[in-house]
Amino acid sequence: MNVKNKLSKLAEERISQRVLYVLIGVIALVFVLFFSVGFYTPFAGDPSFNAPLFTDVLLIFMWILLAFVSATLLGLYDTSKKYSLRGNDVIPVLFLNTLFCSAIFLPLILLSQYTHILDSSILHVGAGGWEMHRWIMLKSVIVLLSWVFGYFAIAQLPLTIVGPINATRPVMTLVGAMLVFGERLNGWQWIGVCLAIVSLFLLARSGKKEGIDFKHNKWIFFLVLAALMGTCSGLLDKYLMASPEDGGVGLDRMMAQSWYNIYQCVMMGLVLLIYLINNHKKGEERVHFSWRWSILLITIFLSMADFAYFYALSLPGAMISIVSMVRRGSVLVSFVCGAVLFRERNLKAKAIDMCFVLLGMIFLWIGSR
Repeated sequence: MNVKNKLSKLAEERISQRVLYVLIGVIALVFVLFFSVGFYTPFAGDPSFNAPLFTDVLLIFMWILLAFVSATLLGLYDTSKKYSLRGNDVIPVLFLNTLFCSAIFLPLILLSQYTHILDSSILHVGAGGWEMHRWIMLKSVIVLLSWVFGYFAIAQLPLTIVGPINATRPVMTLVGAMLVFGERLNGWQWIGVCLAIVSLFLLARSGKKEGIDFKHNKWIFFLVLAALMGTCSGLLDKYLMASPEDGGVGLDRMMAQSWYNIYQCVMMGLVLLIYLINNHKKGEERVHFSWRWSILLITIFLSMADFAYFYALSLPGAMISIVSMVRRGSVLVSFVCGAVLFRERNLKAKAIDMCFVLLGMIFLWIGSR
């Protein structure tokens, strides 16, 4: 048996070495072509720059690449949450997440208000009075409620169930837009909605095999509430970001993203204080908080995913329908991480359920073109 294991390990090492050599060869080839083909050819769009090989292709598909980067980071964000919350106190983890997010955006607010360093950049935070901040505070409450319900749910549920349910949020947003803004769904979109509903029924059947009854499990209820709050936030964003000419508020995107993180941190600070005082008075045994570096990764992955998403949309030719659809592919990353890192069960049935979710997203994308 030991001999077989050694031979198997040796074979794996040889395969790894060959893969490494191939990657080095490909990188070397691309490097040579980069400098030998068109390196000194002026770029048609701006003659002051050179146009090495694949420059035009990279410019065209950069926004698609960033969409895939955003999807990967979102999957890692969910994985970091799961790892951080397993056997840990949820409220302190959530507070630290809002604190770290505020630490990222506070310097951008200060630099935008008191210097000209970020002027004309995508990181510039616009200014606004109470008429703007009241909407941001409302968004903060909605998003924070979504996070609270979502954090408690992901702490108790398998990642391979949480991911597919979260992936159906675009369906909820679409139905919400139909009810709130009077938008009409076409045939493709209705097929997408139906496939998403079927996927939820299949996922409920898969959950029963693990003792998770969707009808009576409070953590599933929390997860659905988190998704509904996220949908409300998305619908509110549509109203806030629309120009006043189109019946919206005309709120600056970076202003909303920066300040709602600050307001969330303040609110979570009050929640944490009340939570600690209440536990101290009752003297009840509870799950103790333990610091893990993955808590910091939650903020890093989320911020990078959002930055890649918004930067992709700012590039010429970017299509929000494609970027949003690719971004939903984060469920694949979280599903793989749940299977590999957390050894979750019943993967074949859940994989089929996830395929229905992704197929529904594709039909939604086709219908939105």
